[in-house]
Amino acid sequence: MALARHRFCSYSVFSYTHPESLTSNAQLTQNNLYQPNQSVTKLIKQMSFQAHHDLSSFVTLLHGSIKMHWLNMQSWKNVIFEKGKTPSISVGCTSSIGWKKKKNIPEVTIFVPQLRVPVRSDELQKILRSVVPTDVVDKVSCLRNQIILVAEDTGGSAIPELQQALEEYLSLLVGVTRKEECGILKLVEFKWKNLTDGRQEVCVQSWWFEVFSVIHMMATLTLTEANSMLISKDRSTSSDRIVSSDSMRNAVELLLKAAGYLELLIHDVLVHLPPDIRSRLPKDLHEGTLEAISLQALAQGTEMQLGLAVESQNATLSVKRRLACEQLSYLGQAHYCLSTSNNSQGYGKKHMLFIKWKYLEAKAAAYYYNGLMLDKGTEPASHISAVCCFLAAEDLLAESKKTCLSFCLAVPVTRPPPLWGAMKNLNKKIPEIASRKSQMYGYLMEQDKGLQILPDLPEFQLSLKPEDYHLPEPNWNTENLEINRQTPSEQLVNNEDDTEIK
Repeated sequence: MALARHRFCSYSVFSYTHPESLTSNAQLTQNNLYQPNQSVTKLIKQMSFQAHHDLSSFVTLLHGSIKMHWLNMQSWKNVIFEKGKTPSISVGCTSSIGWKKKKNIPEVTIFVPQLRVPVRSDELQKILRSVVPTDVVDKVSCLRNQIILVAEDTGGSAIPELQQALEEYLSLLVGVTRKEECGILKLVEFKWKNLTDGRQEVCVQSWWFEVFSVIHMMATLTLTEANSMLISKDRSTSSDRIVSSDSMRNAVELLLKAAGYLELLIHDVLVHLPPDIRSRLPKDLHEGTLEAISLQALAQGTEMQLGLAVESQNATLSVKRRLACEQLSYLGQAHYCLSTSNNSQGYGKKHMLFIKWKYLEAKAAAYYYNGLMLDKGTEPASHISAVCCFLAAEDLLAESKKTCLSFCLAVPVTRPPPLWGAMKNLNKKIPEIASRKSQMYGYLMEQDKGLQILPDLPEFQLSLKPEDYHLPEPNWNTENLEINRQTPSEQLVNNEDDTEIK
């Protein structure tokens, strides 16, 4: 059985546009208000800019000349780029580099949903002022604005600060949800946008939607933190990576925590949103997608456990096989949940490719360890079944590498992670064992081709469970919450009238 072998390297994908030669159409005015210095004019005419050099070198050089010779000149007009020409500059013997900065392509070890952040609202305080105590209104507005500011300024990288603000904000929101008879639950319109492209995707008039969005953001940040645990700060070109045991254990804890957030969303928060609102949500916020991400988090937690087992001398072969089979079961369920949500376009397509990639890796590992278990038998049938497992694992491993490449090239483009954990070991062992065992027992397979049947993988009870998470207790006295029977329009009109009177 032939195996197409693939080697992966980190791809640097960035757009490149050839700059165009710089010429000056500046002409002397009739009254000769200014005269360009001859040395500067000569410099502009003679400079040859190579497309491979940094444009900033040219800008710095040109700026210095202008500052030195044209201090009395008020503006430098009509400077254009002439089509069809390529500017270039030679700076000593320095090797050429791209004039545009390379795009920072992220590395994905753990799949993270797109981060959504709240959109600033001027009506929030106006509506809440006559219903909720003033100090609570101020806290709600302050924390929401803080979350917006920190998220947009840092791109979501300030995870501890954001998590703390989100937890405090959530405890304020929960206090209002305890008063179902209060009209405030449908008074405020909350807006959230995708931080990556800035599009305002969701605008819902529901207090429970704000609770839902806050917990979803907490889950996304937790998955982001888990991903950062497994990514080296030193982005070398090495084809493999050493991830410490502590990093993998910490990542497992974060994955279980994120799964707990998502389980709460699915079972305790989403049910409070009316069907018409749920149907209008983006597909990556549908129940099937949320369930898929939760199961994927558990699968990758099991992947970390398998990596720890491979490094441990005390872990038995049966334990490794069980972990690989459990990971396979989680990913199979995640694939089913994602398929039911019809989220196969855009980011949903990339998510599906990620699950398929990890599913193929887990299946290759499961067949490999199952083959090692069968090879311990003394009967010829056991050895033949073991060889079938090894060859299947080899084919699955090759297919997983192709799927990994498809995942990385799907929009948004990501870098393929170096080999680490269990797959760092299996990428060497599977082809080696498959080749050796097929040669060793090739004569048995020729004698009885009827025994060349791939055995079924064993099924195990899944061991990893999401961490329990419950809505926090409100940190303010909800007894002071007044019942409001006004419609949102009436409330806004009254608030505007109050403002005018003041």
